[in-house]
Amino acid sequence: MFKLFTSDAFQMKHRYRYARPASGVTVLAHLFGIIAIILLLVWLLHYREGIDLDSDNAYRVFNVHPFLMFFGFIFMAGQAMMAYKTVGAERQVKKLVHMFFHLVAMVLGIVGLHAAFKFHDQAGVTNLYSLHSWIGIGTFSLFCLQWLFGLVVFLFPGAPSETKARVHPWHISAGRALLFMAICAALTGLMEKVTYLRLQHHHEARVINFLGLAILLFGIFVDLSISLARYV
Repeated sequence: MFKLFTSDAFQMKHRYRYARPASGVTVLAHLFGIIAIILLLVWLLHYREGIDLDSDNAYRVFNVHPFLMFFGFIFMAGQAMMAYKTVGAERQVKKLVHMFFHLVAMVLGIVGLHAAFKFHDQAGVTNLYSLHSWIGIGTFSLFCLQWLFGLVVFLFPGAPSETKARVHPWHISAGRALLFMAICAALTGLMEKVTYLRLQHHHEARVINFLGLAILLFGIFVDLSISLARYV
C-alpha cells in the first residue's frame, strides 16, 4: 500500500512538473500560428491582389494555395496533434477530435493543391517541376496514408491492443516528421515565390521572411508541446 502511494505521489509530482511547461509551449505554438496567419493575409491581400478560387485572375487563384496549405493544412494538423496530446479529455474523445482536425486538414489541403494546379493551367506553367512541389506532393500523399492508417488501426474498427502498442510510437514519429516535411514544403514554396517574382519591394520581402520564421516557430513549438505533454 505504501509503495502504491509512493508511486502515485511520484507520478503526481512529475505531472505537475511537466504540465506547466507543456501548456506554456502550447500557448506559444498558437501565438506563432496566429502570427503566421495574419502575416499570410497581409501578404496575400495587401501585396498579392487577394484570394479567389473562381477568379479569372490567375494570381488570385494561386493565392488560395499558400493560404489553405498553411491555415488549412499545417495549422489544422498542428491543432490535431496538440488536441490529442495536451487536452485533458477522455481518450476516445481525443481520438475523434484528433482524426477530425486531420480530416479537415486533408480536405482543405486538397482544395489548396487544386488551386495550385488551376493556376498552372491558367498561367501556362508546367506542373510539378520544382523541389517545393515534389516535397509538397510527397508530404500530402504520405499524410493521407497516415490518416487512413490511424483510422484503421486506432479507431474503426481498431486493431488488437498489442498491435496498437507496437505501432503507436511509429505513428507519432511519422506524424511529427510529416509536420516538418510540410513546413519544409511551405518554406521552399515561399523562397521559390520570392525568386520567381523578383520582388522589388523590400517591405513585401520582409513580410514573407517573417512569415517563414513564424511558420517554422509554429512547427517547433507544436513539436515541443506534444513532447512535453507525454509526461503529463
